[in-house]
Amino acid sequence: MKPNKFWAWLVFALGAAYFLVPLLATFIFSLRMRRNELSFDAYVSVFSDPRFYGTFGYSLAIGAVTIVVGVLVVVPAVYFVRLRMPWLRPVMEFVTLLPLIIPALVLVYGYIRLYNSSSIIPFTSSAFGTDILLTGAYVTLALPYMYRAVDNGMRTIDIGTLTEAAQIAGANQLQIIGQIILPNILVAILSGAFLTFAIVIGEFTIASLLNRPAFGPYLVGIGTNKAYEPAALAIISFIITWGAMGMINVLGRFAPRTSARTD
Repeated sequence: MKPNKFWAWLVFALGAAYFLVPLLATFIFSLRMRRNELSFDAYVSVFSDPRFYGTFGYSLAIGAVTIVVGVLVVVPAVYFVRLRMPWLRPVMEFVTLLPLIIPALVLVYGYIRLYNSSSIIPFTSSAFGTDILLTGAYVTLALPYMYRAVDNGMRTIDIGTLTEAAQIAGANQLQIIGQIILPNILVAILSGAFLTFAIVIGEFTIASLLNRPAFGPYLVGIGTNKAYEPAALAIISFIITWGAMGMINVLGRFAPRTSARTD
């Protein structure tokens, strides 16, 4: 067993070094804004930039709306498919995988082509309409992660029994989903929400081509004329993203451990 443990730890150490060494090098570089001295001047410069707060706040707001829309779309769809139409699950699996296959560049050009200012629904003719278009694009990008998080959450509860009990008590479908199903899969929904947030914060292509003041284009734009601030922003975005990933692990401890699959 000892040789096996040695090779396992060796592989783990190599993988950790491959991941951590570039991150450490980026962090050290971000501290070298002063000549021959380590300082946090690059971070002070970033946090004193009003564009940082403007773009991050914008992405935060768009991310919140994206999460709400994603939950409103995915939860009822997964619920009805698992309860009423299990034969449709392979189709949903295929559809929700498409955003991973279709490049974001193709997706945004399709949106612009279909919803430009000269179309029947001219979303791009106003800032608010473009925000709606961007939100829809982000819902699509996050669909594979939100769908699988919600689907895995519903596998842990017996939605058939819960639905029958609620119907006997006189609840309608909206009350069943909102007051019974939703609280039982809240941890799974939050996991999908944090993944969605991480996607929205780091996305560049769609926000840039739609000309929206999002955090992703700001990260790329600041690197065109500055050296140390982009490294500081890379560390900050890493902390934000991995903070969201860490919350998923924390919430996973509160997920139900028993499975009551209905399929």
